[in-house]
Amino acid sequence: MEELHLNAALLRSRVPNLTAAAKAIGLRPATVSNLCTGKIPLGRAEVRTLAALATLAGCTMDELVLRGPRMELLETGIKVLDLLAPIVRGGITGVVARPMTGQMVMLAELMLRLRRSGAHTVFWKPALDVPGITDVEQAADDVCGSSDDVIRCAQLLAPQQDVVLGADREASLSGELFELQERMKSAGAKSVTILLVDARGVAADEDIPYGPLDTYLKFDTELASRAMYPAINPVSSTSVLLEGAQLDPLHIQLQQSARKLMRRYRELRPVVAAQGAERLPEPELRLYHRGERLEAYLTQPFFVAAPYTGRAGLIVPLESLLADIRSVLAGNLDTTEPDRLLYIGTFNGTVSNKEEGGGA
Repeated sequence: MEELHLNAALLRSRVPNLTAAAKAIGLRPATVSNLCTGKIPLGRAEVRTLAALATLAGCTMDELVLRGPRMELLETGIKVLDLLAPIVRGGITGVVARPMTGQMVMLAELMLRLRRSGAHTVFWKPALDVPGITDVEQAADDVCGSSDDVIRCAQLLAPQQDVVLGADREASLSGELFELQERMKSAGAKSVTILLVDARGVAADEDIPYGPLDTYLKFDTELASRAMYPAINPVSSTSVLLEGAQLDPLHIQLQQSARKLMRRYRELRPVVAAQGAERLPEPELRLYHRGERLEAYLTQPFFVAAPYTGRAGLIVPLESLLADIRSVLAGNLDTTEPDRLLYIGTFNGTVSNKEEGGGA
């Protein structure tokens, strides 16, 4: 049977005070809230309720009712990911990078963070031994050498547990990965989120290096050369969650504004390097410096890198992240030196840097 769910983001964006508006037309606010969050399956909703909501939003029933699995953000506490390229729970994320730009560190960090969030993490170890692979092994609950080993791990899971599988892109190209994904779900996994890396580092120049992806993380050699980590390209990296009103409207708005700022800032960097910032007109100069601050803010210390950097890993909750981005974009930090924003968590006082369950 086809899965149906409410386009809650569209509804909230078109009806700002949804609770009051629903009550005014005779709908129970609690019912509307539970439909938006998925606590009440859409199949149990009365047709008149859905029709009333469509009228409120000024949309068709086809726009209000989405078909297919509900896409959810898998919050990582990593600023640049959660803002610009959020990971899809149950989706496939591809990490596209040249060697030594940080892709294995990113995989290890994601495995560690998602493991602490309650997911069961499995690393399907590639045959090729590459720098950083030991950190990934230490961050995972299970390390497997074959697809059969992965299935055996899945069969031992608690029912309805989220699974995060890290693997080499070769598994996707061979077609094994998609079959494995279905077998793991059949074994009882609630969702299977796949994180793909390119252990050989040869995919950066290919047009379609991984097959279909839900989240695309492109590493940037220029950022890595300036020690701006995680070196995620803020313009090229993206996620299907940013399409079709899958996220909260405020998140979408801030993401679009941040990406636009970073695109122009990166265009201006070569000009400033060649001619100096003083050659820019005042509006462009203000934008350039604001982009500097946003770029600095999006750096972040990782738990797995702490033994090498001496900086404790930091988790930034999504709510705090969006509040910070709004402040940067509004110019509230225009007088703050960019260096003061490097490798901080959040500047609104709600950073969590407590390592739960031991070190990385």
